[in-house]
Amino acid sequence: MINHLITQKNWQTQLSEAISSIDELLALLGLESLKTQVYIPEHFKLRVPRAFVAKMRVGDANDPLLRQVLPDKQEQIAVTGYVSDPLAENEQNPIQGMLHKYESRVLLTVTGACAIHCRYCFRQHFDYNANLPTSAVQKDIITYINEHPEVNEVILSGGDPLSISNRRLFAWLDTLESIEQLTTIRLHTRLPLVIPERLDNELLEKLAKSRCHLVMVIHCNHANEIDEHTLSYLKRARAANITLLNQTVLLSGINDDVDTQVNLSLRLFTAGVLPYYLHMLDKVAGAAHFDLDERSNIELYWSMLAKLPGYLVPKLVRELPNRPFKVPVDIYETN
Repeated sequence: MINHLITQKNWQTQLSEAISSIDELLALLGLESLKTQVYIPEHFKLRVPRAFVAKMRVGDANDPLLRQVLPDKQEQIAVTGYVSDPLAENEQNPIQGMLHKYESRVLLTVTGACAIHCRYCFRQHFDYNANLPTSAVQKDIITYINEHPEVNEVILSGGDPLSISNRRLFAWLDTLESIEQLTTIRLHTRLPLVIPERLDNELLEKLAKSRCHLVMVIHCNHANEIDEHTLSYLKRARAANITLLNQTVLLSGINDDVDTQVNLSLRLFTAGVLPYYLHMLDKVAGAAHFDLDERSNIELYWSMLAKLPGYLVPKLVRELPNRPFKVPVDIYETN
């Protein structure tokens, strides 16, 4: 259950008080015995908000939320085929801070910061220092979009775009809304799940007034991430006329069974969120232990199709380097 004292704090305070000590995290959960299975990474260190920890089950070493964030010694095992830039994003970077992989859409890495460090993150090795769009570069981005009339949508990503202040975020929104050819602005974020208070009144009012279609794609992997407190904030965002979608990553031992996936889709729908993508794991270095073989992914997907209405079944996809789209997985391979 969410700790009442945590929810009384604003999102900035919660962000600043995120747990970065493995000893503290394990002590809060009564799992000091796990110390032999974890390590302290020099890069991409532990980071998890206390509100997210409050959703974890005390004493459960296999809690699906804990396993997403706890550094495991298995990350240190080099596995062939798992690399630092699995999507070759460094090759799709025409301007500092902007990726142009898909014809009608560009993605802006407005920050390298996240409220939470998920151990399977495909950008955990990304060079954000060299790819943050400065105010000087912002003009180049606007020029680039104007010179590419096929671009009608901008995705704000990172890092997490909701980890920056409203002032900085609103400046980006105002700039993008001034570009006439843009019809849609999309926010890819984990903040509503890990610090629901980030969906504050000021933010929701701004998004509701946008001349563009506002789409917020949250990243939720398990129904336990959406407690009643989180649910209320997601419903507020939906009431502000923001389109809410979800993308999930298939993770071994966390959400790789049909009941977990069905419960997630139903819980999302209750919150006003539609399942969008079910991603096969990007093969990033350090995350091989989360991966599943393709046959298992496909068999799971057929089970989901049998149990869920079509509108609650996300698209099963993989992302491959140098492809101008998410690649649908051929589910008929094992049918």
